[in-house]
Amino acid sequence: MKYLELTFDDPARNLACDEALLDWCEEQDPEGILRVWEPTNYFVVLGYSNKLAMEANVNICAERKIPILRRFSGGGTVLQGPGCLNYSLVVKNERERGWQDVGQIYGLVLERHRDLVAALTSESVHIEGISDLAIQGRKFSGNAQHRKHAYTLVHGSFLLHFDLSLMEVCLHMPSRQPAYRQGRSHRSFLENLFLDPAELAESLKKTWHADEKLLEVPLSSIEELVNRRYSRADWNSRF
Repeated sequence: MKYLELTFDDPARNLACDEALLDWCEEQDPEGILRVWEPTNYFVVLGYSNKLAMEANVNICAERKIPILRRFSGGGTVLQGPGCLNYSLVVKNERERGWQDVGQIYGLVLERHRDLVAALTSESVHIEGISDLAIQGRKFSGNAQHRKHAYTLVHGSFLLHFDLSLMEVCLHMPSRQPAYRQGRSHRSFLENLFLDPAELAESLKKTWHADEKLLEVPLSSIEELVNRRYSRADWNSRF
């Protein structure tokens, strides 16, 4: 599997990069790609079908100059920023390896991430809801996916040293909640791991056997997607 450590200053390019990598894999048929990145600024990301006004505090985000964007995968709305390490994993849809459907792919990815975090923290880590990882009922990782013909993108985040109080300011309570959340506020529900991001990134590389650097970054496709989708109000505010 190939490895890419790349963070753009522009939030739109960070989102476009994941879609461009999935498209690139569909065309080039590599073994797979693992990208790891950490934002340098704050921005809100809506899941594909989320309604803007229901999920984000639009006025507060505008006052604080925190942009609100929309990704092309499902799942809930998140606040991105420093202290949040993100991964993007593009894998083949292979029946013989168990990469067949949404549930199986989540299971295989989250089981590996559960085990690596347990090894780094010496804590009991659990898969919760559809696509969360938690310690003692408090979530530290949320994940989403987008499936195409030959490959699936699974991407998500690990809260490491994140300003959780900012979640309360920028995000409303989610319109859909897993049962284990039990109506808790963002601050009461979420938990930082307080791990070194470089150590976690290295563990992800080892877990996914991402031993070869990706040298062919699809920069032109990223720019095309930014211009056509991720920088446009008719995409980000569509619902």
